[in-house]
Amino acid sequence: MKKYLAELVGTFVLTFLGCGAAVALGCGADTASVVGTAFAFGLAVVAMAYTIGGISGCHINPAITLGCFLSGRMSAKDCGMYIVFQVIGAILAAAVLAGIVGTAPAEAIITTKTGANACAFGVTNGLIVEIVLTMIFVLVVLGATSKTNGATNNFAGLAIGLSLILIHLVGIHFTGTSVNPARSIGPALFEGGQALSDLWVFIVGPLVGGALAACIWKIIGCDCCKKTEE
Repeated sequence: MKKYLAELVGTFVLTFLGCGAAVALGCGADTASVVGTAFAFGLAVVAMAYTIGGISGCHINPAITLGCFLSGRMSAKDCGMYIVFQVIGAILAAAVLAGIVGTAPAEAIITTKTGANACAFGVTNGLIVEIVLTMIFVLVVLGATSKTNGATNNFAGLAIGLSLILIHLVGIHFTGTSVNPARSIGPALFEGGQALSDLWVFIVGPLVGGALAACIWKIIGCDCCKKTEE
């Protein structure tokens, strides 16, 4: 149960800090707000990787969990439970953010209540962006945490966090960057509107991207293949 609760806490922190930065900085209004939001998500992942990584592996993302399951790194039961607790953590974080914004002064300039995602260039383009970006992100996760990486495995959290910053810098303009169904589900429930109608894109896209990453990793460098070759 500890690892499931760790995933809940980790996803809460990621969603609250990342989406909270998007709310506080008015993400999308200017370049500085985009860069700030990107760094918030990346640094939140780094922080959680070194906080709960030893407990649950710090997936805090259903797409990563799916990729790990399809790569043979975890059981179906753990995969399902991880995802459930990740979504709960994201919903709790979004609820706190929505509560804070809901009590903000009337003159406060707030462009988004919860930092929810939406497709700025249509759902088809949004789906493609989320699939490709998630595929890259999960591939980095699978590679960085591979047992065959030896000593470099100790720096996996840093590599994953930095890659998430880069992915956000690319994706924010198009979709707000999800690459994480839980991170999108929570905020969308409280944001409503387009965020809720586009939500399916941010569930399907990342999960497909995560599955593709697992397939690619099985071909180019999965742990079991390495062991067989040795």
